Amino acid sequence: MAKSQVRFVCQQCGSIQPRWLGRCPECGEWNSLVETLLPVQKTRTSRMPSVVTSESAPQPLSAISADGFDRLSLGIGEFDRVLGGGLVPGSLVLIGGDPGIGKSTLMLQACGYVARSKHPVFYISGEESTQQIKSRAHRLGIDGEGLYILAETNLDTIIQHIQQSQPQLVVIDSIQTVYVNELDSPAGSISQVRECAARLMRLAKSQSIPILLVGHVTKTGVIAGPRVLEHTVDAVLYLEGDRFHIHRLLRCVKNRFGPASEVGVFEMQDTGMVEVTNPSQVFLAERLVPATGSAIAVTMEGTRPLLVEIQALSSTTAFGNPRRTANGIDLNRLWLLVAVLSKRVGVRLFDQDVFVNVVGGFKVSEPAADLAIACAIHSSFHDVPVVPDMAFIGEVGLSGELRTVSQIEARLRETARLGFKRCLVPQTPALRRIRVPDLEILMARTLAQALELASLR
Repeated sequence: MAKSQVRFVCQQCGSIQPRWLGRCPECGEWNSLVETLLPVQKTRTSRMPSVVTSESAPQPLSAISADGFDRLSLGIGEFDRVLGGGLVPGSLVLIGGDPGIGKSTLMLQACGYVARSKHPVFYISGEESTQQIKSRAHRLGIDGEGLYILAETNLDTIIQHIQQSQPQLVVIDSIQTVYVNELDSPAGSISQVRECAARLMRLAKSQSIPILLVGHVTKTGVIAGPRVLEHTVDAVLYLEGDRFHIHRLLRCVKNRFGPASEVGVFEMQDTGMVEVTNPSQVFLAERLVPATGSAIAVTMEGTRPLLVEIQALSSTTAFGNPRRTANGIDLNRLWLLVAVLSKRVGVRLFDQDVFVNVVGGFKVSEPAADLAIACAIHSSFHDVPVVPDMAFIGEVGLSGELRTVSQIEARLRETARLGFKRCLVPQTPALRRIRVPDLEILMARTLAQALELASLR
């Protein structure tokens, strides 16, 4: 390994300083110098050209073999689907989530399944002792044959063990506890996290060993450390959920080897994380039919259609300014829909507190749920339920028009599979050619027309 030296690099202008300064002398930016490990510049004694090896020579794409890139299954269907079918050899995957959300439990379950194939699996923990991990494995029913536990935080020692044993899978829990000796900063600092991730990336690519990194999150919900950490890894996953709900969502936000924005649904039980193969049915299990202020939205999470219940409540405000509260949707989107309902449809919401909730702790970010949200608010305001066997798909524009969304046919087929008889969609020529068995497709051009078709009068 080439020798390195510690220097301080300005994140604003890129200047290099021999020691830390509160203010960069080049650009004048405060607190911009970050401790960085830089290679030592060697003095050249001759003008001899460097030798080009076969590994560094360019190769034609047709001559490169793709053998040995069979994905590694983790034994958890939802986990494999979020990754795009399993782990690619040599990939580096970052998994973040709130404390206590179930990251370590999910990682240990995956390690236990892979270890059954009689190949060594390393679970490296910097936060728990081996006895604590053994206690969790016993609760999860993992016998541990082929699964090796290492309580270590020194990265050089970790890499040495990995190179000697050549495991099939490595889990490091967590990346913020690992450090390198060359840097004086404590573990978890920006320089330590960046250097450790870079070295693990080189190890994964050179040895074709998939590595799962568990990362802490900040108060804002993003992974702690520099953003370059998310650019270095091949995939970034977030384990989300509410402590008051038993369901957990594994969301993919970056994936070099598969589709991004995929979501896997799990249920937290005493025996660990149990995958939910039909999340739409789970989210709609406790729906009260008929009930005012309730509508079903057909959303897409990656390549999977997902039906969720949108609940809305409007009541006369007791204050000068009415409240707008959103749980599970963007608050700005709620303000937009309330304005469209007031201006284009004539629903008098200027003196109404409006509350919108997505049942089950799920978060909906795409505009395809606009029509369901608007119908739920309209239903609560007039105290008239929507048609109970109807689902809603569509984006609402500022002019009150309905706009189509992507993958409409897949959404309609999932709607019919769950037993809904009708689905209200935007009126477009392309949708007239779609036929779904046992599903009546209703079309509307404007939001006002859609509200008339959706109301149970």
